[in-house]
Amino acid sequence: MENYLLKQLLFVRESTINFVKDMGEATSELVPDKLNNNIKWNLGHIYVVGEKFLFHFTGEETKIPSNYPTFFNTGTSPADWEMKPPSLKELIDVLSEQINRMNLALSGRMDEKVKEAYTTSTGFELRIVKEFVSFCLYHEGMHFGAIKNIGKLVKEMS
Repeated sequence: MENYLLKQLLFVRESTINFVKDMGEATSELVPDKLNNNIKWNLGHIYVVGEKFLFHFTGEETKIPSNYPTFFNTGTSPADWEMKPPSLKELIDVLSEQINRMNLALSGRMDEKVKEAYTTSTGFELRIVKEFVSFCLYHEGMHFGAIKNIGKLVKEMS
């Protein structure tokens, strides 16, 4: 990886995966009191947002399984799940594969303008590939913090 942003995103992704890789399926689905989501939701949400920001907006092919938006889009919650969600192993696998595809697709393209600028929910506009990668770094770091917090609360529940 030639770019420091890609290296940082790889570091955060490895940290996320290492935190959950030995976790039990049931643990990943527990929603602590006063929270809306679980570890599994956060992992799937990281993946879906990554597909949009790292692939869709940069003109690359996305690989979002058809059921993932129902489970993991912004505004969704495990409380609304009517089907069995993807397994923890599947989420870890797609997250690992995504980071490899990102490196192949985006290396050497950090300063490239995207065809369709995007404005985040907070009003921040993204126009260049490195801005999308940087936003994903922030987004995943935020959700990794949520995953660690949920992990701590789940331990306290048992």
